Amino acid sequence: MGVEKMKVSAVSYLNTLPFLHGIENSEVKNLIDISLDIPSDCAKKLLLGQVDLGLVPVAVLSQLKEYYIVSDFCIGAVGNVKSVALYSDVPLSEIATIYLDYQSRTSVNLAKVLANEFWEISPEWLIATEGYEQKIEGNTAGVIIGDRTFNLDKTYKYKYDLAGEWYSYSGLPFVFACWVSTSKLPESFIQQFNACLKFGVDNIEDVVTNYKEERIPKEKLNSYLSNSISYHFDTQKRIALVRFLESIKALELIP
Repeated sequence: MGVEKMKVSAVSYLNTLPFLHGIENSEVKNLIDISLDIPSDCAKKLLLGQVDLGLVPVAVLSQLKEYYIVSDFCIGAVGNVKSVALYSDVPLSEIATIYLDYQSRTSVNLAKVLANEFWEISPEWLIATEGYEQKIEGNTAGVIIGDRTFNLDKTYKYKYDLAGEWYSYSGLPFVFACWVSTSKLPESFIQQFNACLKFGVDNIEDVVTNYKEERIPKEKLNSYLSNSISYHFDTQKRIALVRFLESIKALELIP
């Protein structure tokens, strides 16, 4: 009888490709059973105990009674991230209603924090369903995240990059997702896992070379992974994460 594999959920977006590349090129792939999910499902699986480890939206941390941030790597940004934004046909001051991306937990709460603390607007918030992008018009805006944003720059008149707006507001980077477990994992596994993630992040050129899909041109993918996403979970990002979680708590937002 073989050793039971650790269940892992990772985000299915392109920004996770370096992590997946590192896992695929290490012994860690033989130790885990990995599923690729939209961010909100990553969070749900960890909350329900369906996985042992998840690359989860950080807003879910406030719902966990006990958690461990496992890795020195995350999905973050210092300034504009390009793939998490509020789209609108009118400027912020004229927005009356905002659709919140159903694939997200952290980004929709970030939009609420910015609206309250930085933009000083009080829109009506609507939980979006599939196809809501078509409803963004007039004074109705929408938060859209992930790979769907890559072809939207000319679709709407205004784009407010949420990580860039957070940086303008706080002077800090932003952490969208980090690797979290709800029980303490063996130190030997954590070291192996960190090493394979580092390998992936250090070899983005190979990640781009091996990319076979058509969601985004390779040149654009290379720029996105190398310049827009910041993978190292450093001191500034840890400070930013604490501040964001405090803002969620202060506003009594539901993760």
